[in-house]
Amino acid sequence: MHHFFVSPQAVREDRVTITGPDVNHIRNALRMRQGESLLISDGEGNDYHCQISSMENGLVEARIAKRRESRELPMRLYLFQGLPKSDKMELIIQKSVELGAYQVIPVITKNAVVKLDAKKEKSRLERWQAISESAAKQSGRSRIPKVEGIMSLKEALKMAEKFDQILIPYENQTGMDTMKKALEAAGQDTRSVAVFIGPEGGFDESEILLAKEYGAVPVSLGRRILRTETAGLAILSLFMMKAEGAF
Repeated sequence: MHHFFVSPQAVREDRVTITGPDVNHIRNALRMRQGESLLISDGEGNDYHCQISSMENGLVEARIAKRRESRELPMRLYLFQGLPKSDKMELIIQKSVELGAYQVIPVITKNAVVKLDAKKEKSRLERWQAISESAAKQSGRSRIPKVEGIMSLKEALKMAEKFDQILIPYENQTGMDTMKKALEAAGQDTRSVAVFIGPEGGFDESEILLAKEYGAVPVSLGRRILRTETAGLAILSLFMMKAEGAF
């Protein structure tokens, strides 16, 4: 079923109004017709199974048939990703959204090679947000995760300071006890988990010390050193399964 997002204001008692580029996509690309079904989300966790009732004057009106249970995780997973090289960030955003990340925050660290000026950052953020939206539609999410503007590590840690857990996978951390304890602590009362991932060169030791000052807990993801595009997905997968009640 085709999936579209609208603003909460577009949803009324028994119908939804679709405007903008999606109208052209529905009419001309998908060639949908009156009576066909689609899934519409308001971006705030509410999903609706709808049927197209009319397509006139640049609008698509859809009648709400029933409400679908939200597909969002009960805890919010924030991925603070050290900026990687080339197009790895696109893959990271796509897959983290599929795994249920609530928000993705690009972070500048000491070992990050990528440097973006204001113009490049703006265009890159637009691209990343479009990837987040596409991944949200494909995976049936009830909301589109926001890709925040690029932050320094200190700014990111200040943002995460109020969260229930702050985890920072680190190759020099040995043993799985810290990771096991973090998963065991993620219960029904856990509302927010921050995950900090370093770039290709990993975190500098001084950055780990800084993170610990803000309450971050260094954890191990096993005996192997994972690439930056793998590490975040590994830990998000664990918390997704925990939140879904797998263990």
